[in-house]
Parts: sequence; C-alpha cells; structure tokens
Amino acid sequence: MMLATPPVAVEKFSGAYESLVAGSSDVPEWLKAVRQQGWVTFSELGLPTKRRGNELWKYTNLQPLAAADFAYSIGGSVTVDQIKAAGPWDDVWNTVVVVDGKFSAELSNLHDTAGLDAGSLAEAISTGKGDIESQLASLAGREEYAFTALSTAFIEDGAYLAIADGTELEQPIQVVFVTSSDAESRASYPRLVVDAGANTSIVLIETYLNLSGTAQFAAPVSELFAGDKSTIRHYRVQMENETSFHLSTARVRQMGDTNFISTTFSVGASIARNDVHTLLDAPGASCTLHGLYMTSGSQQQDQEISTTHAKPGCTSNQFYKGILSGKSHAVFSGKVVVMRDAQKSDATQKDLNLLLSRGAEIDAKPSLEIYADDVTAAHGATAGHVDKDTLFYLQSRGVDEEAAKAILVRGFAEEMLNEFEPKALNDFVERITDERIPVLLQQSDTIGTA
Repeated sequence: MMLATPPVAVEKFSGAYESLVAGSSDVPEWLKAVRQQGWVTFSELGLPTKRRGNELWKYTNLQPLAAADFAYSIGGSVTVDQIKAAGPWDDVWNTVVVVDGKFSAELSNLHDTAGLDAGSLAEAISTGKGDIESQLASLAGREEYAFTALSTAFIEDGAYLAIADGTELEQPIQVVFVTSSDAESRASYPRLVVDAGANTSIVLIETYLNLSGTAQFAAPVSELFAGDKSTIRHYRVQMENETSFHLSTARVRQMGDTNFISTTFSVGASIARNDVHTLLDAPGASCTLHGLYMTSGSQQQDQEISTTHAKPGCTSNQFYKGILSGKSHAVFSGKVVVMRDAQKSDATQKDLNLLLSRGAEIDAKPSLEIYADDVTAAHGATAGHVDKDTLFYLQSRGVDEEAAKAILVRGFAEEMLNEFEPKALNDFVERITDERIPVLLQQSDTIGTA
C-alpha cells in the first residue's frame, strides 16, 4: 500500500512544536488542548503551496516560504528609540510592546489605565484573566486555515487588552509587535486578544515593525470581541522588511449596535497577507474595513477581506486602494455573506488600484453571497493608470513632470491617509508614503503614456 504524501513543509515545523510541548509542563491543560488541535489541523493541511483548485491561494505563490528555514525561541534586544525611529509613537498613548513574540514590560508605556487591563497574554493565560479560556482561539484557530492553525499550535505570548464596561479611553492604545535586529531568520506567532466590554470606546493601533535585515516569518493572529454598544476605532500598520513573510489573521465578533472601523497601511514584506473576517452577530452592528497598500519590485500584498451578516439590520463597508509598481503583485479578495435571517442588511465593496508599471499585476475578486431577500448590496473593482491628459493638465500649470507624477500618486492615496486621525500616526503614514513615492515612480513606465 502506498503511503500518502505528507502536506508541504509540515516536517520543518514539527521539531519546534515538539520542543514547545516538551517545555510546557506549567501551562494550563486547556491551552495544551488548544495547541494540539492547532497542530493536528496544520498537520493535515500543511502550507498551501498548491494553487490549482485552491481559491484562497490561487494567486499567491508560497513556494519561497516553504523553501525557507527559520529558527525559534531566539529573542534580541530592542530599545524604545529604535521603535520610535521605525514606527509611529506618541508618549501620551498607552503602548504595549511585544518583541519577537514576547511581551516587554520594560518597553511598554501604560499610564491611562482606568478601566484598561493591558499587558502580557502569557500572564493572562496563566492567571485566567476574564474570559481568556473561552476566547483564545475561539474566533481564529478552530477553522480549517493553515496559518491560524500553525499560529495556534505555537501560542505562547503576545498582548492582552480588556476594557471594562462603560470605559471610554481618551488616548489610543498602541500594540507594537517588533522583530529585533538579530541577524538570524526566525519564525514568530504573536497573538493579540482584545475584549472590549459593553458601552466602551477605544482607539486601537496595531503596529508591526521589523528591525532585521534578514528574512523573517510572522504569522500574527488578532481576536477582537466587541461588546454591546461598543466602538473600536482600529488602525493597522505593517512595516516588515522586503525580504520577509507576513501572513496575518484578524477575526472580529461584534454584538448589538457595535461599531468597528478599521484602516490598514501596508508597505512591507516580500509576501504579505491581511486576512480579516468580521462577524456581525447581533442587530445594529456596523463595520468599516478600509486600507491602502503599496508594492514595488517583486513584492506581493494580499487583502483577504470578508464580512458575515448573521443578524438583521447590520451594515458593512469594504474599500481598499492599491498602488503598484515594478513587477509587484497584489490580490484583493473581498467577500460579503448575508445569512438568511439577516434582513435589511446594507453591504458595499470597492477596490481601486493604480498600476504604475506594465509589469505590475492586480487580481481582484469582490463577491457577494446573499441568502436574504431584503438587502442593499453593491460591489466593484477597478485597475488603471494615470493618463497623459491628466499629467498634461498639471504640466500646463507650471508643474514639472516628476513633481506632477508625484502629486497624482499622492492624490490617489490621500483619501486613505486622511483616515489616520491621531496626529502622530497621520504624520507617520504620510511621511512613509512620501518616502515610497520616489521608489514607485522610479519603477514606473505607464504614467502619461496613453
């Protein structure tokens, strides 16, 4: 009898998993069971390198990840000054810092803590804080998805935020996941759990920074629970280095009359994926998912965005913009599911892309699955370039050609940049955009050609 071929790249992770299990005698039994289930799922799936017949990864080649090797349990040193230089920062924010997957009390900056419990996920697990046992890996980790399963198998630490009922925080909470400058290629699986109680209001900034110059692999997972009548204004910044792999998962469960508003800014990594699913699980829930991604060289950025309307009277909006240059590639897969009982749902989707080079490519797949009959829904996607008439308009008013090109690219991004409202955050994304535009234009060959 012939043995079945094992899934791709499972073996390379197995040694690290066995070492984790062997050194985990002091973790709760429930976490051991969660990890084991994650490993069993990943062992059955492996890395999704087969693209034919695999709709989730049809346009993404993960062979480079499958061929790479990564070390484990290696932590480097990081300073606050390094974090401030590489990412957004404001001293008035409540900031939680996670270095190489491990919470750092020394680098964290927490001061506006009335109604906020923020700190180490490992500590929350060991002390049984809140509903951590029922929440951890309940939204992400029990699904048939390779990277959430892999991340779940390696759960150790990360960040935990609990916001007490009725709390309205004046200052943002920033969670910074930073890869240190250690030269060795490493794998990390940082987790974030956010438990926002009823009638709460917070601004959450989720930042990923990479101080290393070598290829790294990060598979972060975020699980956000929004209690009745809560508001979460969420921002996500992804600044990996351009040789690394960043495959993230975010899962959000919203209860009645909640409002989840998220804007992402993605410019780093060789291959990156922002996989977000929001579950509108009670009447009156509303979510807004927006983002800006920029790619150059041979980079790839994937946006896997989905929302499920499970209850009536809910609203969702997906709107993403991409700027692509060189031979880079982006994927937008937007999906909205409206369940049978989710009457009076309102859902919109839009993805707009500016292609600056003939070699750049976008694959856009907006889709709607509607099982209710009283629904308002629309979706669409476009890809185009800057035509010669638009460029000539600016040049005819005394703007030189290169400046005119930069103005037009910046203008395309402006709508999304303006959504980053905290001043220090807005200053950061605008500065990074202004620094990226010359790189994008250097590889451009389509602006003003038709």
